[in-house]
Amino acid sequence: MITITNLSLGFLGKQLFNKINLHIKAGEHIGLVGPNGSGKTTLLRLLAGEITPDSGEIRFEKGLRLGYLPQDAYEALPGNLLASLINAIPNRVALKKEMVAIEKALASGSPHVEQEKMATRLADIHHELTSLDSLFPPHKAEKILLGLGFKPDDFSRPLSSLSGGWKMRAALARLLYQNPDLLLLDEPTNHLDLPSVRWLEAFLQDFKGSMILVSHDRDFLNRQTQRTLALEVEGLRVYSGNYDFYLKAREEERKALEAKARNQEQRVKEARKFIEKFRAKASKARQAQSKIKLLDKMALVETYRPQKTIHFSFPKVSRSGRVVVTLDGVSKGFGSNMLYKNLYLKVLRGEKIAVVGPNGAGKTTLLRLVAGEIEPDEGQITLGHGVTMSYYAQHHSEMLDPAKSVLEEVYQVVPHESISFVRGICGAFLFPGQDVEKAVGILSGGEKARVSLAKILVRPGNLMVMDEPTNHLDIISSEVLIDALADFNGTLLFVSHNQSFVNRLATKIWDIRDQGIKEYPGTLYEYYDHLSRKGEGLGPGLQETQKSSKSRGQKTISRKMKRAERAKKRGLISATLKPIQKKLQDLEERIDELERKKTELEAILSNPELFKDQDRSLPLLNEYGNIKKKLEDLMGRWERGHEELERAKRKFALL
Repeated sequence: MITITNLSLGFLGKQLFNKINLHIKAGEHIGLVGPNGSGKTTLLRLLAGEITPDSGEIRFEKGLRLGYLPQDAYEALPGNLLASLINAIPNRVALKKEMVAIEKALASGSPHVEQEKMATRLADIHHELTSLDSLFPPHKAEKILLGLGFKPDDFSRPLSSLSGGWKMRAALARLLYQNPDLLLLDEPTNHLDLPSVRWLEAFLQDFKGSMILVSHDRDFLNRQTQRTLALEVEGLRVYSGNYDFYLKAREEERKALEAKARNQEQRVKEARKFIEKFRAKASKARQAQSKIKLLDKMALVETYRPQKTIHFSFPKVSRSGRVVVTLDGVSKGFGSNMLYKNLYLKVLRGEKIAVVGPNGAGKTTLLRLVAGEIEPDEGQITLGHGVTMSYYAQHHSEMLDPAKSVLEEVYQVVPHESISFVRGICGAFLFPGQDVEKAVGILSGGEKARVSLAKILVRPGNLMVMDEPTNHLDIISSEVLIDALADFNGTLLFVSHNQSFVNRLATKIWDIRDQGIKEYPGTLYEYYDHLSRKGEGLGPGLQETQKSSKSRGQKTISRKMKRAERAKKRGLISATLKPIQKKLQDLEERIDELERKKTELEAILSNPELFKDQDRSLPLLNEYGNIKKKLEDLMGRWERGHEELERAKRKFALL
């Protein structure tokens, strides 16, 4: 599909790529890895044609359709959400405009010769649109939007009314709907919640085209890719496996090179020893000269130079009381949007709790409540004995003083410490030497995030509250942060869309839904397993946290009663869901039948001879219009049925 030959590119005196060569085959799913600043985004932009190389060439297979999602795809196109997907189909908008113009001209009574030409062209347009509709069915656009977290009510919303994060989702939806031959995805899970990440993961696993993916989520990257491009210090390296395969292969290469270097060093040492001992002896002079020539020919074995990555661990923190945070009857909403009512929750010492839920459910709001940034509408939040809190939020990076240097920002947190100590902390976060004097205002988003993390490290609390801490971190830095937090001896309450981050750290899941929060003990993937067991009730160990003090005092129900309750609930779920599912199935069958009739009519209408006989063409055009209206009505009923099914599933905690 794509061949890169001797490609070179430099920026501001730094050589990013030096005569790299690469071949990308059809259907390959490739991971692109390397630290921030190594050129991942630049390589994607080169492939997308946004920038040109200094030398070398990129050759594409003829007719290849390419789709690129940058990290900052905030473009607000005119029109509404659903229309933006439909109109993203190549050439569809132009064909529609031409069709309308021809139909108006035909209705106005053009000369007979012109009418024949226009009728022929109109038939061609119908044929082309039919082909496009079969390749890009509108219901697929709706399914993609639903999968990425949009609701049917959002389909008619103007794109300009969406927030930045939702515009990113819309851009991703347009790209997926276009079904390009090659997808270039730069951190596609940014701005997604975990349900949308899971949906995207399944979608991409079924994607038949080629894909190059940049992601800081190790698990997501591992499951999506079968080949890895690594931007290393020595250049572009290619590994025929996923990210974990690359790490293992890279480590084996490093060990082999170091062993080779040690062996060579030993040979050099022995040769020099022989030369020094025998070069003065006539009988050994020839052998000594041979050893000297051998030394001259020995090439230096270069071992891998390690990538620069952040490196740190949290210092031991003071021990807090057993109960770290208590939420007592907490309610919070904004206007008519009630997020949660009557929450009774406790955070215990040593717990690492991940807060999950769809965008807009109130995850960040909950962290801000615990951090004391905002107040609850009702109820009380109290911190336990001896609790000291550190709070890392997405917006904190933007609250840094742009006029201050990196060193000044970090030093103001611990003015009692020495400058050399603070310089060491900054160095651990990749601000070595004079880089600590950089003004915050000129830093990138990733660099600002590292400054904010450094400020927490120098004075960590025994309660860490963190909102999307891996945003703007590369995969290597994310892994370092995971390891540090895994060893952290305090308590952690956090939000993250990074599945690897959540699964490796969480000991409990707080799931926000239906104005309440449910607790799921265990890891993220154990929580996923629970959700996949549809119809089996809430499961053992799961507790409703939206409860009164009276319910907390009730006696434990026997196992037999629990089994009976689960069976009863399964029956209730089946009785509720099956009629809705049957209704949706019937609607889908009727939609399929009308789509078939529509396709047949389009084939007939594509014949230009038809329009010479208005007695035949007009009834067919009327029938075609009626079918389109019926399809619109059925699609509307299908959307409402889908909403009804979602509400029912939420009621039974199946979503």
